[in-house]
Amino acid sequence: MQDYRPLMKKPTLFVSLIPVIVLVCVIFTCVKIFGDEVTAGPSQIALLSVAVLAFIIGRIFYGLTWDESEKAMMTHLKNTGPAILILLAIGALSGSWMNSGIIPSMIYYGLKFIHPVIFLPLVFVLCSAISLVTGSSWSTVGTFGVALLGAGQMMGLPVPWLAGAIISGSYFGDKMSPLSDTTNLASSFCGVPLFKHIGYMLYNTVPVFIISLIIYIIAGLALPADNTPDIGAQLSAIKETYTISPWLLLIPLITILMVVRKIPPFITLFVAAAVGAVVAVIIQPGVCSAIAPTGFAAAIRMISGSVNIQTGNEILNNLTSTKGMEGMLNTVWLILCVVAFAGVMTASGMIRVITEQLVKLMQNTLSTVASTLGTCIFFNMTLGDQYMAIILPGNMFSESYKKQGYAPELLSRTIEESATVTSVLVPWNTCAVAQSTVLNVATLTYLPYCFFNLITPFFSLFAAAIGYKIRKLTN
Repeated sequence: MQDYRPLMKKPTLFVSLIPVIVLVCVIFTCVKIFGDEVTAGPSQIALLSVAVLAFIIGRIFYGLTWDESEKAMMTHLKNTGPAILILLAIGALSGSWMNSGIIPSMIYYGLKFIHPVIFLPLVFVLCSAISLVTGSSWSTVGTFGVALLGAGQMMGLPVPWLAGAIISGSYFGDKMSPLSDTTNLASSFCGVPLFKHIGYMLYNTVPVFIISLIIYIIAGLALPADNTPDIGAQLSAIKETYTISPWLLLIPLITILMVVRKIPPFITLFVAAAVGAVVAVIIQPGVCSAIAPTGFAAAIRMISGSVNIQTGNEILNNLTSTKGMEGMLNTVWLILCVVAFAGVMTASGMIRVITEQLVKLMQNTLSTVASTLGTCIFFNMTLGDQYMAIILPGNMFSESYKKQGYAPELLSRTIEESATVTSVLVPWNTCAVAQSTVLNVATLTYLPYCFFNLITPFFSLFAAAIGYKIRKLTN
């Protein structure tokens, strides 16, 4: 971990924990008061307030300067900058794909051919497969996830269950795909060949995937179907509002191919959004005329701002409302506040002090794995960024694992089983903010139903406790 300069003296563990404890308390208070609106200002104010508190502590007791804090913030911003661009591209894509009829076509065919009883486990499997192929949970959630959530809602399935299945499947692929940035980061920073890392993860990931699938199958059978709305009415409303065609589904398939070809995510998503806007102008003239007087103005509007199409069906009206890039601005605001807090905590040395204490706990296999899991989750909570939660433990613990005789793939696997999958469960983490914004479902609403994400760290602990597939260094 980078130190920005030697401070007057090293922060104590007690002092280092003060900003973390205060942040958690303030955030949870804000959640209780503001509910789903917590990321529309309260979380940002909480992060900036605690960042100021951390700086004051660092300044008074350890000689920290604001210039050093800003330097650390810029380092964090450099790491999160690409995520901001991707978020804006996802906002643009969701707007153009909805108004071009791409997402309505997905919803239409999903409603027509898929039975509600199998829909929930199918959502989990489909998102797993798509994310595995593309290597991107964000792209999966922002495209197919939005469509599947809409179709499931129209079938009368509970939104928290749907969002949980979408995120669980998306993060399975994000964790296991050779195209995933997190998978490549974890393997490279721990010095493990990529496919060796993926192969070793299978020992824990396959059982967790099966357990999660069983839960979604049981839920699909058990969830009440007597409140299911008239799907025929929904199908008619979709077809009356949009031109529905299987040819429109070629655009998502081409988008997947672009991701597989390793075209940068921002370029892929923004080009897909632009194509969707062009298609809307050509194929959906009625929709475009309801948005703006000219096709060009309608295309710009659907990409950049809020659009509310009246379909004559209240459920469908809610589903087809989009916010474009404008809808991502709260998320960008939150990311910048996370960067401010993480920068001060890093520059002050408080993060290093806390993690050094965790390293001391590594006495046996269980405590070593538990300390790594705890550190990654801690970084997801304090730094608000899954990349930092992968990179920093990879650097910090490599030597400790080597000294204890553990193979580096145990470290890379443990990092993935915590940093990658839990990032989307921390309400102020950039991943959680992004996914909750795209799906329009609060993090704490979908969290209890993200079974793959929730079970994975516990299974990792279980495997360590019984010594299951714990690989040692060989001479």
